Amino acid sequence: MSIWTRIADALAALANGESLASVFDRLRTPPERSVGFAIAVIALGAKMAKADGLVTRDEVTAFREVFSIPPQEEANAARVFNLARQDVAGFDDYARRIATMFRGPDGPLSDLLEGLFHIAVADGAYHPAEDAFLAEVARIFGIGERPFASMRARFVPDSEPDPYEVLGVAPDAPTAEVRAAWRRLVRDSHPDRMLARGVPEEAVKLAEKRLAAVNRAWEQIEAERA
Repeated sequence: MSIWTRIADALAALANGESLASVFDRLRTPPERSVGFAIAVIALGAKMAKADGLVTRDEVTAFREVFSIPPQEEANAARVFNLARQDVAGFDDYARRIATMFRGPDGPLSDLLEGLFHIAVADGAYHPAEDAFLAEVARIFGIGERPFASMRARFVPDSEPDPYEVLGVAPDAPTAEVRAAWRRLVRDSHPDRMLARGVPEEAVKLAEKRLAAVNRAWEQIEAERA
């Protein structure tokens, strides 16, 4: 059974008039967590689209890139997006429920936030409303300022990213500490680890941009310190 069929089943279980947000109170254990992850990215992406007031074709394409949505399943993904857009519940309510569902040392909240960054910059721009939205989601998720800044540096194309910020370390950190941070980020990008965190197989490609950015940052720092 595909994840999109399981998403359709989760939506069908909603009682008449029940908010999409209530789905997040039900999908807390494997394999439902991977369904919850997919719904969370699409639903928060829809709320973010409302934040900057425009849904572009590039943002829609970004959803397909994150999840490899087959043509026959686009209707199920679109239903989640539209339900979230129409839901009177605020994005902060969604974020709090999602945080409760996934919080923990091995939870996929950082992976989920990366998916939202991927969608936010898909049109080549990064709107201030999107930045405020993602910063608040990160706060609710319990993701600190430094990890958020690291993620932002990897995704937002406003300038050449600072390699230390990408790795989430101070510029004066010992080389051993910088190397350890790089190795941790590479390790966390391994597909097996992502699947264990509850990231659905369809979204594991989220790590590709992270891996390229952290490797490039480490190479810059290593060359500077040689």
